[in-house]
Amino acid sequence: QVQLQESGPGLVKPSQTLSLTCTVSGVSITADYYYWSWIRQPPGKNMEWMGAITGSGSIYYRPSLKSRTSISRDTSMNQFTLQLTSMTPEDAAVYYCIAAKGLDATSKDEAYYWGQGTQVTISS
Repeated sequence: QVQLQESGPGLVKPSQTLSLTCTVSGVSITADYYYWSWIRQPPGKNMEWMGAITGSGSIYYRPSLKSRTSISRDTSMNQFTLQLTSMTPEDAAVYYCIAAKGLDATSKDEAYYWGQGTQVTISS
């Protein structure tokens, strides 16, 4: 059974960096047919794809977030991580890690597996 679990702080101060980790079980993150992705949904807004790392280690970012986003992985821990710098209130959202079928995945049909999501609030 494949499971994804997000972990990280639920509260971040403005200008700080958000760091989230997705721990994957049941499949290796080096498997070639998954795009290990981060997506988010701000309150009242649509789901937004942020970026992905493939099984071979190729990394893709949403162009509008590229300057603030870093995705990496630890294959020994079977985890992949998201860092988002210079957080603002507009970055408040539920953040999800997913095993997507391709890039720019934001819907259930576009992913094999989803984490449960983690709420991130920005406040000083």
